[in-house]
Amino acid sequence: MTRIVFVRHGSTLWNKEKRAQGHSNNPLDEEGFEQARLVAARLQKQSWDGIYSSDLLRARQTAEIISSRIGITDIVLDSRLREIHGGMIEGTTDEERVGKWGENWRDMDLGIESPAECMARGKQCIEEMAEKYIGQNLLVISHGAIIRHTLKALIPDFQTEELLLNTSITEIVKQGDGWNCIRYNCTEHLASS
Repeated sequence: MTRIVFVRHGSTLWNKEKRAQGHSNNPLDEEGFEQARLVAARLQKQSWDGIYSSDLLRARQTAEIISSRIGITDIVLDSRLREIHGGMIEGTTDEERVGKWGENWRDMDLGIESPAECMARGKQCIEEMAEKYIGQNLLVISHGAIIRHTLKALIPDFQTEELLLNTSITEIVKQGDGWNCIRYNCTEHLASS
């Protein structure tokens, strides 16, 4: 049984401002660093065989805090774990998008990556990990939309409408040819803060 635990990155200022982050390379804010320390303390209680991360700064910073706590110094950065690309909307709020492109901005071609593209790259990345680390436990530090789209690609009937919270834990296991999600959007480590 191969086990993969996804961790969404910690909070950023843009999260609070409700700005589309996409491939923007913005850092964690003070709360995000604290969230990362709390999830790291939770993950330290388990045994891990490897840690992967999106190469974007907010995910890398979260991964670095976790890796120092669990004792794995080699973080594998993979651009396929990046958030869904936001094209021209990156850095904007919904209000700003409506002001610039109108109420129907979602119907316009603004260079936003499609869910299908996001699902394909996420699934490919996770399936490669599962082949390389058969029967092992991996941590994957990434972003809300890519994690949800990847889950949908791996487990088509799984409901992923609930948005993932910062530093939430989502756990999947591969048994035989199929994947199963055994934990989704768990933030019990934040209850102590």
